[in-house]
Amino acid sequence: MTEPLIRLIEPKDNQQVKRLVQETLAEFGIVGEGFAGVDPELEDMHAAYADELSAYYVIEVNGEVLGVGGYAPLAGTEPGTTAELRKMYFRPQLRGMGLGQKMIELCIQGARKAGFNEMYLETVEGMKAAQKLYVKNGFTYLDCAMGDTGHTGCGVRMLKELHA
Repeated sequence: MTEPLIRLIEPKDNQQVKRLVQETLAEFGIVGEGFAGVDPELEDMHAAYADELSAYYVIEVNGEVLGVGGYAPLAGTEPGTTAELRKMYFRPQLRGMGLGQKMIELCIQGARKAGFNEMYLETVEGMKAAQKLYVKNGFTYLDCAMGDTGHTGCGVRMLKELHA
């Protein structure tokens, strides 16, 4: 495998990103309303993350997008205070290579630089490897949801202080 390249999303990546997100969610049985696979932003991820408080990254290998992840302000919270780690998914061939760690570090650093105080995420019980990665990076479990993500099907919620 060629060395994976992590870079900001470009307009040409939109369709590959949408497919990767939806297929990864389907792999874990996470489909339909209440989950990220039906978010309107999937139609144009580049535009959805184009402001100064957001960033979305792709991991490209031989021209193919095999991993994604990013952050943006958490809807329903005071602007600029809480970032949401969003849509971080990897094709099976990238898992276990340490790229999840690189991606989460990039997102945390970017959110800090953008001035956020904390980072929130939602996932599902079945994504155990992802939860281990989040805990390793200082995220702690919450009892209830924050903000307004629309992801009512996600029963696992986590938070990390960015300036602690």
